[in-house]
Amino acid sequence: MRQAKITRDTSETQIVLSINLDGTGDSHFATGLPFFDHMLTQISRHGMIDIHIEATGDLEVDAHHMVEDVGIVLGQALNEAIGDKSGITRYGHAYVPLDEALSRVVIDLSGRPGLHYGVEYTRGRVGDFDVDLLREFFQGMVNHSMMTLHLDNLKGENAHHQAETLFKAFGRALRMAITADERMSGIVPSTKGSL
Repeated sequence: MRQAKITRDTSETQIVLSINLDGTGDSHFATGLPFFDHMLTQISRHGMIDIHIEATGDLEVDAHHMVEDVGIVLGQALNEAIGDKSGITRYGHAYVPLDEALSRVVIDLSGRPGLHYGVEYTRGRVGDFDVDLLREFFQGMVNHSMMTLHLDNLKGENAHHQAETLFKAFGRALRMAITADERMSGIVPSTKGSL
C-alpha cells in the first residue's frame, strides 16, 4: 500500500497528516480554515486519495503558517508514499471548469521541484481567506514532493470558482500521474533510471 504518515511540530504549527494514494477519496481536514479545508477536500475527492489532517497553529497571527506548513507536510507525504516511482505514469494533466472558471494543471513527478503559477484572482479574499496564500500552499508542497507543477487559471470571474478549479484539476492530474502503467511495471519512467 502506498501510504505515509507525517507529523510536523513547530512553534507555529502542529500537524499530523496521513495519506493513502490507493484510496477512495475519503478525507478529514481540521486546519481551522474552512475555505482551505474545502479546497483540500477537492484534492482528495478528485484524486481518489485518502487524506486526513489534524492541525493547530498560530491562526491568531494569520493563516500563512498553517497554509504553507500543510503544503510542506502534504508534499513530504506524497514523496514518501510514491516511493521510487517505478511503474507509475509520472505525468498527469487536467482541465477543470466550474461555471465561468476554467483551470489547467500539468504535473511531472520529476524529482525536481518547480512551480509555475499562472493565476490572477479577481479579488484578494474569499470570505476572510487570503487567496495569495494558495500559492504558498502549492510552493511548499512542490518543494517537498519534488514535482514540477504548472497551474494556470485560464478563465474566471469568481475567485472561489478560480481556486476550486485549480484544486480539482490538481487532484485529477495527480491521480493520473500516480496511476500504475502496466507497460512500465517495475520500470522507473526515466531514461536516467531514477527520479
